[in-house]
This record gives sequence, C-alpha cells and structure tokens, in this order.
Amino acid sequence: MRTLRTRLIVSHVLPLLLIVPLVGVALLYIVETQVILTDLSEELAQHAMLSADLANDRPVLWSNTAEAQQFVAWYAVRSRSHVMLLDPHGNVLASSDTRHPTRVGYQPSEVGAEPQVQITYTWQTEAELVRVIIPVVGPDREVIGMIRLSRYLGDVGGQLVRLRYLIAAALVGELLLAIALAVVLALNLGRSLRRVTDAVYGVSRGQEWQTLPEEGPEEIRTLLHAFNTLVERLRLTDESRRRLLANLVHELGRPLGAVQSALQALLNGAEEDPALRRELLEGMDDQVHRLRPLLDSLTDLYDQVLGTLELNRRPTALAEWLPRTVVPWRAAADEKGLAWEMDVPGDLPVLDVDPDRLAQVVGNLVSNAVKYTPQGGTVSVAARPVGEVGGVPTGVEIAVADTGIGI
Repeated sequence: MRTLRTRLIVSHVLPLLLIVPLVGVALLYIVETQVILTDLSEELAQHAMLSADLANDRPVLWSNTAEAQQFVAWYAVRSRSHVMLLDPHGNVLASSDTRHPTRVGYQPSEVGAEPQVQITYTWQTEAELVRVIIPVVGPDREVIGMIRLSRYLGDVGGQLVRLRYLIAAALVGELLLAIALAVVLALNLGRSLRRVTDAVYGVSRGQEWQTLPEEGPEEIRTLLHAFNTLVERLRLTDESRRRLLANLVHELGRPLGAVQSALQALLNGAEEDPALRRELLEGMDDQVHRLRPLLDSLTDLYDQVLGTLELNRRPTALAEWLPRTVVPWRAAADEKGLAWEMDVPGDLPVLDVDPDRLAQVVGNLVSNAVKYTPQGGTVSVAARPVGEVGGVPTGVEIAVADTGIGI
C-alpha cells in the first residue's frame, strides 16, 4: 500500500469483492424462486389438473389399491414427479414416493376447488421444493379423493447446480475483468505521474527542459498543463536573463565607446579648436550622464526585455538635443576616416519624449553605422518635422544613413 498504483487497484477491486458475492446470491435467489420454481409449480399444476381428469374417468382407482398403484406409477413417469392418491380423509391410497407416511391428513375443505400450490425454497436435497394438491369430484359433486404431485430438490438439482455454476462463472469473469481494468487504469495513471515526476527531477538537475503531451484524465491533464506552463516560464526567464546580459553589455559598451572616441579626438588635436573641444566635452558629459542611471537601475533593462518598460517623458527641444547626442560618434567617424554629414534644422518642435530612451535608439543606429561602414564611406544623420495640426508640427523623423553593408 505504499504506492498510489496499489491503492488505486485495491480501491477498485475491494468494493467488487464485497458486492459481487452479494449480487451473486441475490441473483441466484431471484432466478431460482421467480423463474425456475414458478415454472415448475405451473407445470405441476397443469399435470395435477390432467391427472384429476384422468382419475375422474376411472372411479375404480379409489376402491382398488392395485389399480391405484398402477396409475400412480404410470403417471409419475409421465409427469416426471412424485404422485400420490389420497382418500377424502387424507389417507394415502397409492404413492410413487415411499418416503411419505400412510396418512397425510389433508381435508377436502382445506384444499378447495383450485390446485393448491406450495413452494419451499431450500438447500436440502431430500426436501420438497414444490407440491400441488387438487381434489377429485365425483358425479354427485362430492369429493371422492385427492391427487398430490410434488418434486424434490434432488429432482431438479442438476439444473440448479448448472445454473449456480453458470452464475458463479459469470461473476468470477466479471471480477477478473474488473481487476484487469483496474490494473490497466492504475498503471496508466502511475505511468503519467512517473513521467511528470521524472520531468520535474530533470528540471531540478539542469537537464534540457521539455514539455510533455497533455494526455490522460482531466486531473492529469491539468497537472501536465501546469508543468508545461512552468517549463515555458523557466524558458522565458532564462531567455530574458540572456537578453538582459546581452543588452547590458551593449548598453554599457555604446556610451563607453563614444566617450573613448571623443577622448581620442581630444588627444589627437581636437582640443586646439575651442568650439569642437567644448562640443566633444558636452557630448562626453551627456554619455556619462546617461551611463550613471543605466548602472543604477538595471531593473529598467529587465523590464525592457520583458516588454514592461515605462517611459519617463518630458518636453525636449530636439534641435538642441540631437546634435549633442550624436556628437561623440562624429569623433569616431573622423577617426575611422568616414565622411560625417548632419542635417538638423533649428525649427524642430519641442516634443514630449523620454530623452534617455530615445538616445539609446539613436546611439545604437549611429554606432552600427560607424562600425559597419568601411573607410571612405559616409555616415549621415538628418531630422525633419512631420505631421501638422494648425500649421504646428506634431512629430519629428530622425534618419541615420550610411554607405556600409546594411543591416
């Protein structure tokens, strides 16, 4: 009883072990009493009526013992029953059954005009099962005798034994079939639970995560669906972790690359041009400014991976913001020998945007353009207002183009 499979088999079989014998006894009793004994009593009643008619035509039976014994012996074979002739006082005149006494004690007033049928359900072989008594009326309408027909359990014992064996065999076969079905169902349920258990152990040991087919009973399908959902969430979490790490490396590398390019430009002589030097320093300051919140809030990157990023919008003058954002990449393009073009008109509208997130997008595009454009190529950044409501632009289009290999 330690395993669920064993308990399921016992829970299926134990009620049957208790119910099947009771059902067998009840079924045997109903068939024997309501079918066999009823048919037997009707048959004996018909034979009793026929024997009464025959005895009525032979009045000598009631005065001649030899004739009576000859009639009883003949009709006992014909009716396959025990036959007894009685006088009006219940004395036995002739009988095919030597087990009865010489006097039975029936009175015509106790019998009545119709056959009197008595059925006794017993398990004793020598006991009577059915007896039928009918009076014989003479020409002057008075009772001249009685005829008694009976059968013992031993007479129909073979038929009843065959019936009992047949019912017992049917019930045993049903019980065996139920046991086999219980074993099959328990094995299938145990196999499904074992498969889920092995899969859970596999996940805990770091093996490959695999979903399982959702088959079986409703409860097992629910369990399998819960396991598959867990596996999918684990896969999503692992993929998010990998993407988070990749994005973190990328987001840290981009501003550091821009700062390094600006430093290289300053070391190579850009510091002699005050305007360019100030422009490069302001760009470096912006990149470092964006690097600090990136390091302080890695949760934002995790939310970005899971698609739950929240934007920190505020009014931003794009005509001033865009040149300051891309200027570090101008130094990287000059260092690589690329032509740098920038077309940012001064009448760009002030939009409600998240400048840090937008700087990540533009910085990724410009960084890739510089990285994948060969020496002698061109990288260009342009912006123009788009959409108007009442003559006022409602948006800005920022375009990054290069002569490299493309995405």
